[in-house]
Amino acid sequence: MEVRAVNESDLDLICRHREAMFRDAGRDELTLRTMTAHFRTWLEPRLRDGSYFGFLLHEAGVPVAGVGLMVIDWPPHPAHPEQDVRGYVLNVYVEPAARRRGLARQLMSLADAEFARRGVQYAILHSTAQGRSLYAGLGWAPTTEMARSIPA
Repeated sequence: MEVRAVNESDLDLICRHREAMFRDAGRDELTLRTMTAHFRTWLEPRLRDGSYFGFLLHEAGVPVAGVGLMVIDWPPHPAHPEQDVRGYVLNVYVEPAARRRGLARQLMSLADAEFARRGVQYAILHSTAQGRSLYAGLGWAPTTEMARSIPA
């Protein structure tokens, strides 16, 4: 398995992986098309300036898995009382034909190493139901976070 950092030329692939991830989680097609169009616009400058980074795993030159990472501004918190940032993991995706081979685990190991290299001591992610057991097995724990949509 070849590992490489994501770059600007991966825009379409990352968008496709994100959409497929949410499709696998049961999201509807209209919402996915809308999200992907806006995500593409959001992602492009972040890939360019490096604020969105991550890794792809390639097999025989074909990308089969990826993870996105960010360092986000966050006030010091009991979970990281001396740091004003958090690592954020997003867009963990493995192509269906490549699943059950430990690739998501490998991506998360790469994420941990990259956050450590950048001095980030605490990270968060949002998990689909399918990913929870993987993340729990890697030491990730549920938090008290709650969410709601704000009416327009």
